[in-house]
Formats: sequence, structure tokens, C-alpha cells
Amino acid sequence: MSGKKTILSGMRPTGKLHLGNLLGALQNWVKLQDDYNCFFEVADWHALTTESRKTKEMATAAREMVVDWLVAGIDPKKSTVFIQSAVLEHAELHLLLSMITPIPWLERNPTYKSQINELKEKDLSNYGFLGYPVLQAADILLYKASVVPIGQDQLPHLEISREICRRFNNFYGEVFPEPQHVFTSVPALLGIDGRKMSKSYDNCINMSDTNEAVEKKIKKCYTDPKKIRMGDQGDPSGCPIFLLHNIYRKEQTTEIEAGCRSGALGCSDCKKALLEVLAPLFTGMENKRREILSKPDYVNDVINDGNKRAKAAAGKTMEEVRNAVFGKGHV
Repeated sequence: MSGKKTILSGMRPTGKLHLGNLLGALQNWVKLQDDYNCFFEVADWHALTTESRKTKEMATAAREMVVDWLVAGIDPKKSTVFIQSAVLEHAELHLLLSMITPIPWLERNPTYKSQINELKEKDLSNYGFLGYPVLQAADILLYKASVVPIGQDQLPHLEISREICRRFNNFYGEVFPEPQHVFTSVPALLGIDGRKMSKSYDNCINMSDTNEAVEKKIKKCYTDPKKIRMGDQGDPSGCPIFLLHNIYRKEQTTEIEAGCRSGALGCSDCKKALLEVLAPLFTGMENKRREILSKPDYVNDVINDGNKRAKAAAGKTMEEVRNAVFGKGHV
């Protein structure tokens, strides 16, 4: 991995991963691991910002998420897979960065404002939620990541990380590279109810679903409410089924759209055609999952090895950071 640029990315272990996670992040991670030195983080401390009372389920959720990563094609021989809370240097760097981060930078974060409105049922009146971007900056800078794969909606967080990086380097010297983004090419998926695919909406097609479960979900999936019976003209924009066709059957998209709009293609036939494409995908993931879980210690070994590698890299960075902030010889 010598000479390669470093990438840091992660996910919070808050539930089963779904098709949106696979298309929006994991498939991109799998491609990147051949060309970059990749660190993939199970961000359990980040999960506490909104799920601070659900810590007992965290370890199981983290392990299940790593299984999903491995099913998607993350190779622990190429990439470092680790648990955030197992590398205490994240907390130390977060503390130091919090000392130089102006509060208005955090308060103006549009994601902070929007999530307060969206997650009204949760108590978000804590520093951890407000200071989420500082911990995220620590995650990225700790491994000197120069590239961060993100979606468009995460750009404000990364911009704060860049600002914190510049401020630290201005105060203490050039320790960190300024991280740049690489966008995912897949748009946000719609769930089976027509809203954004999200665990909180319980409208997901999960990576761990069997073909039978996928078929049931697709059959009851939201479509154009005006297209009730065969022959009715429809509008495929905003249809979750059409969006998946556009991803998995892109070469037939024009034909499918024309059939929907003219009424020649019914929703039932449209769904059957999609299921024919999805069936091999989910069969492959089910077989891969079975293979991974057949080795009792494999997942734990992947995590433990990744934790050691991440901690070694983080330790080197923190030695530089301490010397930069306090001067060499500081205990």
C-alpha cells in the first residue's frame, strides 16, 4: 500500500444495511480499495449522538454491519476495517480539535439544523450532536486521509473538516493534508413507500433480505397512484421501481419509460422484470453471507486485526500532533 493516497470512510452501526448503502457507498468502497490505502470505520461513537440509550445493541449491530461490508466485497487484506471506539486516539484528537473549533462553525452546519427538525422524537440537545463534525474531522485527520468518499448531502460536514484542518495547520504547523471529496455516482434511492430509503422509515430493501423477502417488498412497492390498471398512462419519475431499473437495467430504461407513459407496460410486469435482475444479486449475497458466517472466528479476526492496524497508524499521527501542539519532550 506504500505510495497510495489514504481514504477514510465509515458508517454508524444503527441497523441493517440496505440497497441504498450498497449502491451509494459500499460498491464505491470496493472499487477504491484497489487504488487507495483504505480505512473503513464502524463509527459507534458517532452513533451515540442520536442513539445514546441503545448501547447494549451496539456491539451486535457493529459486527452485523462488518458482515455486510464483507458480503459487498470489502477485502480485509486490502483495507483496514476497525471499530472507532477501539482506537482511543480518536477521542484524544477530537478533544484537541474541539479547543480550536469556533462554535458558530458548528451551529451554521445545515445538516445540524435539518436533523434537529427531522429527528424531533430524539433528544439532540447534547454537545456530541453539535460537535459531530469535530469528531468526524478527527476521524479523517487521524489517518491523514487525503480523500473522503461522500454523498452530496455530506459536503457541509467535510467542508468543516477542511476548515478545522487549515486552522490546526495554521496554529501548529503543517501536520495534516487537507482532505478532498469524491462523490458517489448513485443518487439517493427511494424506499418501498416512495420516500427516501431509510432505516428510520422502515421502508428498506435490506442487503440481508432473502429473495422471497425482496419479492414481497417489490410487489407492494409504491408506484404512480394514477396508474391503477393496465393501459393507464403513468409517470415513472418518483417511482422507486423505475429508479432501480435505471440502475440495474440501464440499457432498457428508455423502453421502460416509454411503456409506462403510454400504458403499454403495467406495474406488475415492470416489477417482475426488475425481480429477474435482482434475484441473482440477492442470491449471491446470501451465499456469500453463508460462507462468511460458516467460519466462527473470521469476522472477529477481521475486526481485531483491523483495530490493531488502525491503532498503529493513529499512534504515529498522535505523536506528531502532540509534538506540534506541545513541543517535543512533552509528557
